Amino acid sequence: MDRCEVCGNQYDKAFEVIFDGTRHVFDCFACAIHKLAPRCNTCGTTLLGHGMESSGKFYCCAHCARSAGVPEMQDRA
Repeated sequence: MDRCEVCGNQYDKAFEVIFDGTRHVFDCFACAIHKLAPRCNTCGTTLLGHGMESSGKFYCCAHCARSAGVPEMQDRA
């Protein structure tokens, strides 16, 4: 059984994710999200859906991007 690299749980249904050429092992999606999901550069929110990116930095919304000095970002509905 593999051991989750976030919580340390050994689980017979653990899964692996290859991200940027590195193998990661998790026992649940919550641990995978905790480890791999980007965070908003302004407020720290975990980005689970469509975030925004500018110059290698991630933002959860146009407000956070503008607050960080990226005025061209616009939210899409």
